[in-house]
Amino acid sequence: MGFCLLSSVLMAVDQLSDLLDGPRSGLMVVITPVVVTADLPGRALRGVERVFQTRSDMRGELDEMRAELLLLRAKTGKMAALTAENNRLRDLLGSAAKLQDNVLVAEMVAIDPNPERLEIIIDKGSRDGVFAGQPLLDAEGLMGQVVEVSPFTSRVLLLSDPTHSVPVQVARSNLRLIAQGTGVMRELELMHVQGTADIKVGDLLVSSGLGGRFPVGYPVGLVNSIDHDPGEPFAVVRATSSALLDRSRHVLLVFTEERLTVARGNGGDARGG
Repeated sequence: MGFCLLSSVLMAVDQLSDLLDGPRSGLMVVITPVVVTADLPGRALRGVERVFQTRSDMRGELDEMRAELLLLRAKTGKMAALTAENNRLRDLLGSAAKLQDNVLVAEMVAIDPNPERLEIIIDKGSRDGVFAGQPLLDAEGLMGQVVEVSPFTSRVLLLSDPTHSVPVQVARSNLRLIAQGTGVMRELELMHVQGTADIKVGDLLVSSGLGGRFPVGYPVGLVNSIDHDPGEPFAVVRATSSALLDRSRHVLLVFTEERLTVARGNGGDARGG
């Protein structure tokens, strides 16, 4: 009760006069360090909380930025792949425009899992007029030939399959030879090449048209090595296929005029290049 009365008196004196200003200032000087010291633990705790909150916010923002970066990289990769595919299609269509034969664009949909058979599956079949023995090209040259046809797909034997051979001639010297697959992708071997034959590393090989299976003049490969043992009658000559057998996705099926007429008569949609 006494404290309440004393407080009331002091409040009245403080309101009506400035007698307490001096003591109040002195008291503040004494009390301030105590108040500051007492507040230090709470202030430190709030600082620690702010640090952890800031780190948590930064971690969240960093995770979001990483996710956005991955998404942007994926989009960039997809855009690069689409650009490369468009360029390949442009090259392929440019090659089709240069050919005198009628062609049909097809897409590779599968690869034969058997390592001893270099074959691919394309998305065109008998409904499109495709036939067994039909030549197949990419933008760079001859790829192989169709060996099996179903209504919607066809199986293609690639040049480098060891069971595949094609009559060729050296573009520079017109020397006629047979190029056979070796079982190694894009690697061909020329059969029975005389040691004195007019052939050099770098010579372009083109289809000769002999045998009637492949039209004349399509690029087949480039000679990359010639080894001749003086004691042997034939040289070992190897070439690299012009066609990108392990990379091409879009290809050209070549039609002769006779086959094109048959395909159209059967309801196929073979198109001219």
